[in-house]
This record gives sequence, structure tokens and C-alpha cells, in this order.
Amino acid sequence: MSRPRERDARPPTDVRTTRKGKTIEAVWSGTWVAERLGVSLEDSEGGPRLTELLGLALRRNPKRAHLLVSQVLGKHVPQSPRTVYAAGYGLGERVRALLGEDGAAAAVVLGYAETATGLGHCVADGLGSAPYLHSTRRPVPGVEPAGGFEEAHSHATSHLLLPEDPQLLAGSGPLVLVDDEFSTGNTVLNTIRDLHARHPRPHYVVVALVDMRSPADRDRLTAFAAELGARVDLIALASGTVSLPDDVLTKGQALVEEHEALTEALPAAAQIQPAPPADAEPASPAEAGPVAPAGQIQPAPWAESGAVAPAEGVTAAGQNQAAPWAESRAVAPAEDVTAAGQIQPAPWAESEPVAPAQDISAAGQNQPLRRLRSGVRGGAPADGPQPVTRVELNWPSGVPDGGRHGFTPAHRARLEAALPELADRLTAALGTGPGTEPGPGTEPGPGRILVLGNEELMYAPLRLAKALEEAGAAREVRFSTTTRSPVLAVDDPGYAIRTRLVFPAHDAPADGPGDRYAYNVAGAGFDAVIAVVDSAGDTPELHAGLLTALAPHTGRVVLAVVPSYVPDPPATPDRQEPIMPEPLRGPAFSSYAPEDVGWLLQDFSDVELEAPTEEREEAIQAGGAHYAESLPVEYQPSPQYQELYQSALTASAARIARAVGTVTETVLAERSPSPVLVSLARAGTPVGVLMRRWAQTRYGLDLPHYAVSIVRGRGIDANALRWLAAHHDPADVVFVDGWTGKGAITRELRDALAEFEGFNPEIVVLADPGSCVDTYGTREDFLIPSACLNSTVSGLISRTVLRSDLVGPADFHGAKFYRELAGADVSVAFVDTVAAHFDEVADAVDEEVKELLAADRTPTWEGWAAVERISEEHGIHDVNLVKPGVGETTRVLLRRVPWKILAQRGAGPDLDHVRLLAEQRGVPVEEVDGLPYTCVGLIHPRFTRGATGADGKAVASK
Repeated sequence: MSRPRERDARPPTDVRTTRKGKTIEAVWSGTWVAERLGVSLEDSEGGPRLTELLGLALRRNPKRAHLLVSQVLGKHVPQSPRTVYAAGYGLGERVRALLGEDGAAAAVVLGYAETATGLGHCVADGLGSAPYLHSTRRPVPGVEPAGGFEEAHSHATSHLLLPEDPQLLAGSGPLVLVDDEFSTGNTVLNTIRDLHARHPRPHYVVVALVDMRSPADRDRLTAFAAELGARVDLIALASGTVSLPDDVLTKGQALVEEHEALTEALPAAAQIQPAPPADAEPASPAEAGPVAPAGQIQPAPWAESGAVAPAEGVTAAGQNQAAPWAESRAVAPAEDVTAAGQIQPAPWAESEPVAPAQDISAAGQNQPLRRLRSGVRGGAPADGPQPVTRVELNWPSGVPDGGRHGFTPAHRARLEAALPELADRLTAALGTGPGTEPGPGTEPGPGRILVLGNEELMYAPLRLAKALEEAGAAREVRFSTTTRSPVLAVDDPGYAIRTRLVFPAHDAPADGPGDRYAYNVAGAGFDAVIAVVDSAGDTPELHAGLLTALAPHTGRVVLAVVPSYVPDPPATPDRQEPIMPEPLRGPAFSSYAPEDVGWLLQDFSDVELEAPTEEREEAIQAGGAHYAESLPVEYQPSPQYQELYQSALTASAARIARAVGTVTETVLAERSPSPVLVSLARAGTPVGVLMRRWAQTRYGLDLPHYAVSIVRGRGIDANALRWLAAHHDPADVVFVDGWTGKGAITRELRDALAEFEGFNPEIVVLADPGSCVDTYGTREDFLIPSACLNSTVSGLISRTVLRSDLVGPADFHGAKFYRELAGADVSVAFVDTVAAHFDEVADAVDEEVKELLAADRTPTWEGWAAVERISEEHGIHDVNLVKPGVGETTRVLLRRVPWKILAQRGAGPDLDHVRLLAEQRGVPVEEVDGLPYTCVGLIHPRFTRGATGADGKAVASK
């Protein structure tokens, strides 16, 4: 290795840059630590300067005082996602060049948790066809570890390797190990020692952003490689050493204690400045100024074409070999990346003051950290934090959330194909795009957004952020993630960690509860923060902790949840199919006859799941709970309401019988002569029972009928599908529901079945007022009496429940059997009353079916368009809070907190029960023109219990 250059022995304390003809001194973000502790970075010859890639901070760690803060990792410092991705992708290209095509094709990439999980993934992308795995600190029940090792200097030391494929690390091809930095090399030695003992291989490649080992540490790795008889190559963007005085640990710990005590002693009045108005004009990139004192990146000469960075290959013989820096071909120039690859200054890093930051305690209380700079562009609105917006990502089924259990090239291809739609969903949640002129029903898009990943979950949010940046979703997009590592925050231009948010862990970590951190987010002036977590971390603690901590520092918090990928349990060697329970049947479960329906559910009758309506609504809208994690208290109809139900049934029984006959005959003609009816529990179940009864009455068919769970945003019960596929031909399965509203479940079913071969995803319904399907009994929006009640017209079964502590990977979803409501049950009576009209409507059904079979029934989705229009006209901006049609409006009044009811002007008796329920809950009913539905129920937007009326029953309309 070449000797360090003398001119780099002391790091620069400032960099001279210009803006609009002015000369400005931008301080290196390691100056504060360098001056107080005597720490310096010493560059190796021929590559980018370490001060261009790193800042310095102090951490509370008994083993190491300083922290090298990377500017291109996307962990502690918010950075352009394209810049972050380019750093890793370019390293992967260099590995591919080193290995050659054959070696690259046989390679496996292993990244280190938590810091390098995303970096390793990007390296695997640049390498091409390599599968990827990262270590994890999260044990997963049922997944056998394939190895483990210790990271001695880390805040959390134990690493697990949990590949879904136990043979992933068993091959003889090159193993590429990726970390953000090499300091001592101990972690690499521990990893290779453990894996080589299990599966020896001849070649290892170690990759990092910076190589900071001392000469002694380099010699130790060389000797270790020779001892193994294996080749070990190293590739890094830059290399050098950290010069540390002997007393650095003691002095560092003293500094941390001193400044933490100072922070606690500051009076609140001296710490907090008011946030700027929400409509503050954002700065353009050209006006944003030089590199922020908060640790953003200076223009980097090493990124230019032709620059060479040190990439030392340590062979078994111990010789150093240099490899060239390969610029990433995957990244196009952006605002902050020039055509030559240079990193431009970030606008938020001006030397002017920004908004206050706060240190959020583990208990969730806001504690002022210290006064930051006023005049922030963007940031928290003047009227206080806004509610969290939850985005249903529609993450591609079967694609892992990261590399914890392995990520294959096939997974990568599927994610690439899905990214544009995922970005579109996030963009829609943020508002209209940048530069859009405000107008009716529109709002300007955010100027600056941050996509915030979560500990080991780095790659998925990075790719989402990069897709948003490339789509122009905001003037500026930045990416960073939360972390376990405690770092001192000092509001000084020469310090890399300017602010921190502290909040409790929210994914039930195996090592117990503890604090987590988000750095350089508070006071950064983000108009919106998109927090991306996996579903294992989508807990009440997330909302009370991280999301609450973010809210005061941004105009909007958006939550996007990626499903946590859990490998299927290994198959029992002596059995082809996993053991699955048989369907539940009446009278042990439900009041229907056992032949009427088999429930592919588990019985939660003894579990307390009910919660008050207002409490559920507040939790759902705040993002603290999913609607399927609890149950509403079952509505008990008054005598007046029961009379309305009976009158409605008497008046509409023949009409329903005709719709039942029409949809059943269409299914028999077009789908299968012997269909397997599968109702979507629970609204679809009475319809499935009636369709089965029609086929039996007219043709003597004994059709199988089951009920399964489907949950909006979570998909259909995959284990129920596996049971169906094991017992029936999937081609015969016909999914049945009661009615369509805007078509959300129709879309959910289609997406969920994409991973299951043979099933037809087209749902059939009794009524299709939203024009979402092509097989239906009617497209009129009329009262279906079974929509008037809950369990008492659906076999005494609750709606379905999906909660991680109750439903395991091999379990069916659950539901309750309300045996105690048997005295009020009308389930069988409803079916009998409708079936009594089958004979009288048979001729009309035959005529109608002939017309339908010859007609164009292509869905128009006019209902969805109407819902979007209503959502904007009424200022709701969330289609999930708009429930169209008589059936959905009834559900709103029975289960949710209604805001108002829109009724078609002149609607008659079909709405008598709606009017009665609305009167009982104090909800206004507004008659309107031009409504494609008989009525629409609006759930109260931005609901909190403080917004309910004085009687606790209604929400006043404004």
C-alpha cells in the first residue's frame, strides 16, 4: 500500500465554495470532533479524499468513542437516493469486473446488519445475477440459522444468518461480503472463519465504502487468508486510516457526558423557536447554497469519469492489487448528480438557521434538544402536526422485504417491474406533482421529501425513494433510515449529527425494548416524511414512538408498510402436503347447516377482540391499527329497526331471488358446470348459501361451498387457498361476494391470486352498482336485507380477524361465533324467505340470463371514479373513507364513525333503515343530484374522540 500523503495528515476545516458570486466557507462535518479529540483522517494515494465521504461524530459506546458518518450510505445523513444507490451499484460493477462473468454468475453476496443491508443489496444489483443475503439481529421462529458471528465494536453484536434456502451459502463460488466500512477487519475475520468452517471456498471478496484499517490490521487479514488457503480481495471507494490519540476513548466519553448534561440543563425558552409558516416559499436548487453544516456532500472529484480509487486485493500471497473505480451505469444525472457524477450541494444544508429539533424520549414525550436554526423551508405546518397518512403499497406478493432470508435475481426483476406503480401510490399520497398550480381539488406537491427506512429495512425504502426521485414526485427527494446506534447530536456546522429523534423500538426485538434513533431529520425542513417499515414493526409502539416523533418536524407523515417476508415452514419429509385443519361447520361453528357452508377459519370465540367504535376509528385513522386486528361491538337492533328489516325482506325477497338466480345461472353457463363456491366472509356467505340452494333446487346439484377471509391491504388467506387447491380443482373455484362498492376487494382478490396458479380471480356478486365485475345478478343499487344486520344474518359469525399474535404462518385467519346471540339470529330464515321465491322468478331469470350472456358486460369502474370525485369534493382525500352503495353505507353506520350520508334525491324505502340508523347516531343525511349510487356513507375524516358530538354518538358536520 502506498504511504499516506503528508498534506492529508490533518483534515481540512473548511472548503471554499461560491454561490451567486459570493465566496462561502463550508465547514467539514468532522471538524468539531477533530479539534476536540485530535482525531484525523489520513488518505491513501490515488482516490477520493475521506473528508468527501465521511464526517465525524461521537457515540455512547464503551468500545469506540468516534463514529465515521458516511455521506453516501443513507443511514445517518439524508442523501439523494440515486447517489446512495450509485455508490453500491458501482462497487458491484467493480466486483463483476474482478470476478469475470463466470465468477460473477457463481457468486453470492452477503451484507452486514444493520448498516450495510441496503449497500449490500445495491452491490448485488451491480454484480448482476447474484443472490443476496444479509445478516440479521431478528430471530425468526422456524428458520434454522445457517451461521452467525459477532461484531465486537458494534452497539448490538450478534449476527444471525437465516437463509430460506439452506444451500444458499453452501456453494463453492465466490462469496462477496459487504460492509459500510472496514475499521479493524475483525467482523470480516469472524464471518469468514464461521462460514469457511461450514462450507470452504477458494475466493472471498470484501467490499466497503471506506477501508480504514491500520497497517497491522491489514497484515492480520493477509495472514488469515494465507492460513485458510483462500484468496481474499478488497474493494473500496476510498481507503486510509484514522489517527486516534491514546486517550481518545476517555476524552470522547467525557465529551458525550458533558454535552448531554448541557442539553438537559438548557431552559426550554432558549431551545425552541417557532416553526415557519406552512406556506413558506421553498428554495430552488440553484438558490440553496453550499454544502450544509449538517453534513451534506461537497462536489466530489472522485466521482468523475476516469478517477481512480484504491481497491486493494489481498491475495493469499499477501500482494496488494489496485482495482479501478467503476462509475455506475445505472444512475442518470439528477439535480444533485451532474453528468460527470459529481454530487451537488443539498439545498437544506444552508448556513441560515433552520427549525427546532427535539429529542423524543423513549416514553414518547417531546424533550427540547437545543435551539436550531429558524427560517426552515418546509417542515411542520403552522397549525400543528397532521394525521398520519397510511398508503396501501400493493407490494408484489412473494417478493421479500429485504435480504434477511435471501433475495434472488427473480425477486429483483419482479420488484423492478412493480416500482413504477409503488411510486405512483406514494406520489398520490403526497399530493399533486411539483410545479402543479393549485386549483379545485388539487394541492401543490411537496418541495422536499424524506423516505425514512427502518434499521435493517434499507433496500426497499431506498428503491422506493429512487423511484420517486426519478419520477419527479418532489423537487427534492432524500433517503435515510433509523438506527439502533446512540450518537451524540451537536448543533455545530462542523459536526455530522446535528439533530436526533429518540423513540422506542417497535418491532418487539429479541434483545428486549430499547431506544432507536433518527438523525438529521428534525430541523431539516422536509415537507413530507414517508416512513417505510415492515409489517412486523407496524405496531402501536410505532405510532406512539417514531411517527409521533416525526410529526412536529414535517408537514406530513406518510406510512408505507412492506409485508414482512417469512419463509414457509419446511415440508415434513414423509408427507406431501402440510397438515391442515378441516373446515369449521355448524352447529359447532355458525348457525347454518353443516352442508350449507364450511368455514376455512379458526375459532376465536374465546378471545376478547371487541373495541368501542370510536376507539377503533381513532386507532385505524391514526395508523395505529388495521381494521382486521379487532372487532366492533356487535350492533343490537332496536325493535323499530327489526321491524324495518322484516319489512325490507318482505318487499325485496323476490327481487333478491331473481338476482341470485341470474348470477348462479351465469356462473353455471360460463364458469363451470360444477363450480366450487367460495364466499368472501362474511358478506358473501349468505349469497353463497343462496346460490348453492338455487343450484340444488333447479338442477339437483350439491355444490361445495366454503367461506374464506380476505382483508383489504393484507390479501386473501393463503392457507385457505392451499387447502382449496389440495381438495378441489382451482379452475372450478368461484369467489362470491355480496356486492361491490368502489371495487377495492375486487382489486385485492385479483392481486392476491397472482401468486396462485389455476384460480380465476374474477369475483361474482349479487349486486354490482360500481360496475366492477362482469358476473353479477344486477347492477342496481338496492337494499339487500342481509346488509342491514351483522352476524345475526350471517350465521352468527363475526367479520374475520388477522392479527400476528393470533394467526401464525400456517394458520387460517380467525373469526368469532356469537352463540349468545342465537335468540336474535335470522340467518336461516333469511335464506328460506328468499328461496321461497325461486320458482316464481325462474322464467324471468332465464330471460335475463339470455340477455346477459349476449351483452357487453365489461366493467366501467364508474363507481371508483365517483368515489374519487366525492373524496375530493368533500375534502376527505382518502377513498377508503368513502363507502358507496346501500350495503356499504349501512356498514358505516353500524361499525364506523360516520360523518354524513349522501342520498340520491328522492330515494324511497330502500333507505328507510339508513335514515333510522342515521337518526339514532345523529348523522346528517344530505340529498344530492347526480349520485350513481342510491347512497354513499362518508366516514369522519381525521377522526379523534374529541371530534365526536357531546352525546358521544355523532360527529357534527361542518
